[in-house]
Amino acid sequence: MLRITATLAIPDDELVERFVRSAGPGGQNVNKVATAVELRFDVARSPSLPDAVRERLLARRDRRLTDDGVLVLNAQRFRTQDRNREDARERLAAVIAAATQAPKKRVATKPSRAAKERRLGAKRERATVKRQRSAAAWDRE
Repeated sequence: MLRITATLAIPDDELVERFVRSAGPGGQNVNKVATAVELRFDVARSPSLPDAVRERLLARRDRRLTDDGVLVLNAQRFRTQDRNREDARERLAAVIAAATQAPKKRVATKPSRAAKERRLGAKRERATVKRQRSAAAWDRE
């Protein structure tokens, strides 16, 4: 059982783990032992996820999410299978926990009258400076 929050947990039978060989340096050990973990979680068809969390996860533009709605996490930071397995599960829990919090609604605001006047005053000053730089201004002097 993977505990996400106090009220949300994912049973182990919904997680698919596959152990593969790690990439990168490591000598002969890399070629012999399958220590990397590929963790798959079907977001689209999981009965454990609330609908709001599922929608937020599927709406994310995440390259780890397949077209079928399966989240694929690869973990190969550590030399042992157990540590990589823990790492993948922690990362999955973090991704789902981030989706449990609804984004804040944006409150539309308008600039104050003083702010509008400051902006227009600055535009007038700038226009005056530019007008004085023109060729006509040189002729007047």
